[in-house]
Amino acid sequence: MEQPIAEVALRALDFLVGEWTLEARSPGGEPWPGKGSVAFAWHDSGAHLVVRSSVDQPEAPDSISVIGCDAGNGTYYQLYSDDRGGCRVYDMSVGDHKWTLSRVGAPFPQRFTATVSADGATMIGLWEKAEDSTNYTADFELIYRRGSTE
Repeated sequence: MEQPIAEVALRALDFLVGEWTLEARSPGGEPWPGKGSVAFAWHDSGAHLVVRSSVDQPEAPDSISVIGCDAGNGTYYQLYSDDRGGCRVYDMSVGDHKWTLSRVGAPFPQRFTATVSADGATMIGLWEKAEDSTNYTADFELIYRRGSTE
């Protein structure tokens, strides 16, 4: 029996690879103070995408995530951890100029949807949270711009 290989599924993540500047906004559109950066890079094994982010705001954590896939099922997952001690697992999908993350569990259900520009230079994403698993409210917006994070 022929097994699906991860290489094909992982290539769908290539649009994320690189360095991005990061800007956060409140749901009402007010920019948060400070800037951030995110770097997406392939792990040496080529089997996982490593995401490192830092933010110039004390209330926002720096984080590291590892993205991988189950090639046989065509599903993606993100393992997230931050410098506050937060650890989460997100179901993930990519395709049709969209990147989504979602999870249900303590401390609250979350979901993230980003739309990628046609030229791949910008992503605009919205994090939402819920007190239960059905009534989501906007938490904050992230704007990713491809380019140097220096």
